[in-house]
Amino acid sequence: MPRRYAAISFSANGNTFVPGRNERNASWHTPRETWSKKVDFLLSVIGYAVDLGNVWRFPYICYQNGGGAFLLPYVLMAVFGGVPLFYMELALGQFHRSGCISIWKHICPIFKGIGFAICIIALYVAFYYNTIMAWALYYLLSSFRATLPWTTCTNAWNTANCTHYLSTDMNISWTNSSISPAEEFYTRQVLQVHRSPGLHQLGAVSWQLGLCLLFIFTVVYFSIWKGVKTSGKVVWVTATFPYLVLIILLIRGATLPGAWRGVVYYLNPDWGKLLTTSVWIDAAAQIFFSLGPGFGVLLAFASYNPFHNNCYKDALVTSSVNCLTSFLSGFVIFTVLGYMAEMRKESVETVARDAGPSLLFIIYAEAIANMPAATFFAIIFFLMIIMLGLDSTFAGLEGVITAMLDEFPHLLVKRREWFVLGLVCVCYMGALSTLTYGGAFVVKLFEEYATGPAVITVVFLEVIAVSWFYGTSRFCGDVQLMLGFSPGLFWRVCWVAICPCFLLFIIGSFLAFPPEVKLFDYQYPFWTTVLGYCIGVSSFICVPSYMVYHLLTTKGTFKQVRATRGEGTWPPRTMCKYFDTSSLTTVPHSCPTCLHLHYIYSIYQTPLSRATYNQYLQRQSHPGAI
Repeated sequence: MPRRYAAISFSANGNTFVPGRNERNASWHTPRETWSKKVDFLLSVIGYAVDLGNVWRFPYICYQNGGGAFLLPYVLMAVFGGVPLFYMELALGQFHRSGCISIWKHICPIFKGIGFAICIIALYVAFYYNTIMAWALYYLLSSFRATLPWTTCTNAWNTANCTHYLSTDMNISWTNSSISPAEEFYTRQVLQVHRSPGLHQLGAVSWQLGLCLLFIFTVVYFSIWKGVKTSGKVVWVTATFPYLVLIILLIRGATLPGAWRGVVYYLNPDWGKLLTTSVWIDAAAQIFFSLGPGFGVLLAFASYNPFHNNCYKDALVTSSVNCLTSFLSGFVIFTVLGYMAEMRKESVETVARDAGPSLLFIIYAEAIANMPAATFFAIIFFLMIIMLGLDSTFAGLEGVITAMLDEFPHLLVKRREWFVLGLVCVCYMGALSTLTYGGAFVVKLFEEYATGPAVITVVFLEVIAVSWFYGTSRFCGDVQLMLGFSPGLFWRVCWVAICPCFLLFIIGSFLAFPPEVKLFDYQYPFWTTVLGYCIGVSSFICVPSYMVYHLLTTKGTFKQVRATRGEGTWPPRTMCKYFDTSSLTTVPHSCPTCLHLHYIYSIYQTPLSRATYNQYLQRQSHPGAI
């Protein structure tokens, strides 16, 4: 008979944990926080995945790469690359119940540097991403007036070139030097980029943006300081409100004159574009950054799920919602662009020349200003932008918090509020350079170099570590223990071959065709490119550095060094609350984990452990149920 298993204990709030005497990982000793409701988890994941990029990047990328024809490579990249990565991270986090650092103790310790790299990348994102929300907050506060300030040329920041071409004054003519009042409000009042010659001289910090960002981080702190039980309630507002606004704006935009022109331009397929490499590169990059694997967020969120939660269904639902939201946002944007083209008597292509934040803060803001009830639509639009950004910030910082608390539980678990406060302060201080007069140049630099190449490379190593080192059979066996069925052949092939190739394709395209970084009329000099690569490498360097450290400090051959931990940290031993503490002769039929483990025990008649389970995986095949 097997030895007695450690008994399951229950905390007052319903969290399960095992006080096991032989456990070497302290994170298994303490009760782990869980989501109050399943919908809290789903809304948090949707709020994280659906961010500002869904609103401005996807519509721009879509019409730039063949309109409706772009949907074909986009869907293919999602099915064979994005969704499998999304599913893999949810399953890993839920099974091992650990953040992005300590999880490697269970998977492959030599790759632990991936977790530290992810945390640094998340900090870089927090340095610039929240500044965009500060811009939106500035617009929101400026919207509470009868006449929106970006509709007239009589303000203190306007120049002689300011021309309101939608004015009914017949004496106004548009020339090559003319600038719209919306563009001058954005560049000269909000950003004040005219006061900075470039990255070599950023200028002073804008106190208005500094206060806006302080308010943003204050909201962030009080939303995440207590954990997922509080942030899970906040997302009921921040994750659902943007959909309400999108529907309102879609209905309003569809009723505007010329809206059909924008929709036709958005969806009109150019099948010839599919023969160009750039279309497939953009599709792969868009789906990757839209779903957001590799930032530690999915691992962290899934780690708070019940052990038997159906993360497979969650992955399909949330990734589908994300892709459909991107498609919906395209209609919201292009109905308004069609209206602008009608008013200007120009082509939609001319109106939609701006990409990124300029599309929202100049083109869309100008369109809203010329609608009836402009104040109302401006308020809800910029409030939506803030909500979308807050969700992603909650998630990004929670990924770092979970990782650090799981790695240093004795030091930080009881001091979570103070640790979160320190983290938020670090993010605010790191964002100060983006609040200067040249801050928009810094935001662009971080956006292009600090996160993109680094996080893709990190995820590539993560897939290799899980599929090749940890082993697909072992990982699929873990999923079967949780869900009662093993991932099918499609998922196995994706994880072993297609996903690594998918990521290598994006990395290779970036190296072969590095982005031309330009903002407004400022051309980034060569030294800024070198600086950008240095920022990107500063996070990725954690991976090889920790590998060297681990090899030098751990005895044994390379194969022994990269081996996973033993049975003491095998999650099913501690996560399944239905385990019989004396034997496995009686198994609750409602528990797929116990049923599966009972079958293994009937074969080997030895204490169940990771070693026993590995032996079973080597001899048995796991035909997929899906």
